[in-house]
Amino acid sequence: MATLAQPAGPFALGTFSAPEGPRFPGLVAADRVLDLSRALDGAPADIRAVLDRWEEFLPVLRALADDPGPDRYPLDGLRVHAPVEPRQIFQSGANYRQHVIDLEVAHRTPDDPRTAEQARAEIAAVMDRRAAEDLPYVFIGLPSTVAGPYDDVVLPSWAEQPDWELELAAVIAKPAYRVPEAEALEYVAGYTIANDLTDRATVFRRDMKAIGTDWLRCKNAPGFTPLGPWLVPAGSIADPGDLRVTLKLNGDTMQDESTKDMLFGVARLVSYISQTARLLPGDLVLTGSPAGNGIHWGRLLRDGDVLEGSITGLGVQRTRCVAEAAA
Repeated sequence: MATLAQPAGPFALGTFSAPEGPRFPGLVAADRVLDLSRALDGAPADIRAVLDRWEEFLPVLRALADDPGPDRYPLDGLRVHAPVEPRQIFQSGANYRQHVIDLEVAHRTPDDPRTAEQARAEIAAVMDRRAAEDLPYVFIGLPSTVAGPYDDVVLPSWAEQPDWELELAAVIAKPAYRVPEAEALEYVAGYTIANDLTDRATVFRRDMKAIGTDWLRCKNAPGFTPLGPWLVPAGSIADPGDLRVTLKLNGDTMQDESTKDMLFGVARLVSYISQTARLLPGDLVLTGSPAGNGIHWGRLLRDGDVLEGSITGLGVQRTRCVAEAAA
């Protein structure tokens, strides 16, 4: 396995397995991994079980991170899986100002009388009004899309325009229902990296234009959400609204933006979602993707592409695209 970038703070959490062994929840500190199913009271079977008792376990985890005991695995001898298996995934769409502007310009109709510059100016004004006056746009994804941070990504044979969308993902610590924005970050256990892959050709229903977007079809193929490598506790991230999101395609930088460009921050998103749905421990709140997607560059994903995604303090994920064999 390639050298793994270290997470921010004294420790992070993840899901691991030894060769031919079962998966286990682990605490990562200084390139060593402690099996939490053996170290914590109640023998939690996975990270979600740790999150179910987050407030109780957090001080214990901090103490374990400071203990260089001998009962730890070398990180480079383990397979790294997605750090958590969520019950629910909430995805924020059109949440980065520049990204939305780029997409709107790219999707202009041929008979649009505006120049690209005029369209950008108009859309920018709409985005500024939206951030000040409107609500986030959130939809629901399937947990079956989650894959490991180093797993191959299978591009379905039907996907004509598969694209990348690197995103900051907040991981929920405790049940959240109708929480105010000022308290919302208290419900976040930590953060991880998600690549919310999308087939651009099926985002909009061609046969039912009045209905609009088809999130099931375009985003929910198996493995379309590579996640991780780590769950970094929220206390190790000074400001989730000031992190660098960077994606490289075959070594070339395609996305490189700060989370400062988000229209709605993590607290606003968590609070907004909780007004309707009950968020549960381990759930993911994907915060949207910055500018620099493939549709902007005119370069969509194909067989053999390697994606490398990083966010400040959260490590690096690397995935290779593999075309699905024809039926």
